[in-house]
Amino acid sequence: MTRRHVLQVAAGAAAVGSLSAAAVAGAGGGAGEAQGAPATGGLEIAIRRAGERGHFNFGWLDTNHTFSFGSYQDPRFMGFRSLRVINEDRVTPGAGFPTHPHRDMEILTYVLEGALEHKDSMGNGSVIRPGDVQRMSAGTGVTHSEYNHSKADGVHFLQIWILPEGRGLEPGYEQKAFPEAEKRGKLRLVASRDGRDGSVTVAQDVSLYASVLDAGEEVSLDVKGGRHAWVQVARGSVRLNGRALEAGDGAATTGSGALAIRADARAEVLVFDLA
Repeated sequence: MTRRHVLQVAAGAAAVGSLSAAAVAGAGGGAGEAQGAPATGGLEIAIRRAGERGHFNFGWLDTNHTFSFGSYQDPRFMGFRSLRVINEDRVTPGAGFPTHPHRDMEILTYVLEGALEHKDSMGNGSVIRPGDVQRMSAGTGVTHSEYNHSKADGVHFLQIWILPEGRGLEPGYEQKAFPEAEKRGKLRLVASRDGRDGSVTVAQDVSLYASVLDAGEEVSLDVKGGRHAWVQVARGSVRLNGRALEAGDGAATTGSGALAIRADARAEVLVFDLA
């Protein structure tokens, strides 16, 4: 498959939807474990295993799709609340996505290893490195390109799409660095609706936290009534309210209560607090 074909497929992936935790639990593979799990402290937890994601290897791009995207379509996995896409991408040296369009989507990029070069039709040009969070509001329409900045090393990153609270918003761009020290052993807010605590702004009622944990360390989030959470393990292994999660695993929660994340080994996690 050519890069051009990949882009054409990706451009058609903007179908929207949401998914309940029960629907996540009803998926095949290891989801029977999630489906049969009792509520924990008022929270219902449904696990989306890494190995169940949509997976494609195009040579230059090795990608895993937590939710339906491009050629991977499963009506059971169209997103969770306003969270529409979590793609885990690995791109070979010098390769990448040529200029392509987006609209009506809040797009966050979180680099785990390497460096990703970005250019867009708003005149922005940057290199995104580990610790950086980039937000691009596509709004009425933008075009951009993304390439591995290195000619020698691969780049590994998460690209996250969040449905905006309205259509036809003004396009925008923001990029901020969050040093590891700010995330170590704590939940560091990196994206939010109001940009509080120095986070990047997102045009949706969502708060995104990042945490880096050593083995034995624990962080927790109080999920309020009417809110939902998605936990994505970027690296390492953790226990979510006692349930084992490995790198690439995700988990949806409904209900209210304490969400406790304890590292079995050094780990990096993202936690979405969603309306």
